[in-house]
Amino acid sequence: MGDIPAMHDGSASPSRRERLRAELEREARLEARRLTAAHGAAGLSLSAVARSVGVSPPALYRYFKNKNALILAMYEDLTAEFVATVATASQHEEPEDIGAQLYAATRAVLDWSVAHPAEFDVLMGATYARLAAAKPGMDNVLLRDLGGFFGALFTRLWERGGVRYPTADEIEPLLRAQLLTYGKQAGQDLPPGVTLLMITCWRQIYGLLCMAVYSHLATPFDSYVPLFNNMMDDLLALLGVSRGPHQR
Repeated sequence: MGDIPAMHDGSASPSRRERLRAELEREARLEARRLTAAHGAAGLSLSAVARSVGVSPPALYRYFKNKNALILAMYEDLTAEFVATVATASQHEEPEDIGAQLYAATRAVLDWSVAHPAEFDVLMGATYARLAAAKPGMDNVLLRDLGGFFGALFTRLWERGGVRYPTADEIEPLLRAQLLTYGKQAGQDLPPGVTLLMITCWRQIYGLLCMAVYSHLATPFDSYVPLFNNMMDDLLALLGVSRGPHQR
């Protein structure tokens, strides 16, 4: 394969070679997802992906310089799918029922994660930790997209009034600075106390996700839904809302 020319800036239709390049890259990302789902990220290799899409490993290096680059591309695809699934679940609820939207969105987080354990590992597990260590700032992708989605719901709660949260002066200075950084990266202009409520909710949700995905305490908790519902009732009460009538 010869050198691939740069993509057009939109002023003209892409050439046949450019279309073929885009298609091959798309197929490689899909195959990486399939292999990861079947064998975990540890079982993923550029050579296996290259064989599946019908090119030589050196040819695939033109698109992804190493395995981490391929996993990072897959991470971006998974984030888009994950956030779209969560947003769609929320949109099925009444527009003014923020409690029902929060419950539906968070239940979608649980259901997707349990149904896609290998992909969860890439987004939030050990594979993610390895990628984040190799690429500083990588967590901005999920933080911006998923944090931005939930941040918009929390913004509506805050603007509606009635949510109790600590003032900025009541939050330890270092934590306050971290909360402000989080809000900026998530694209939300919320008081640090409201952001703290978001993180308080997420640290509990993440713990339950890990229990469910990795089957922690699976003998007594053969289904994590009752525990999830109990947790969500507590968190929604903290926010001054509740589940929708059909969700109880």
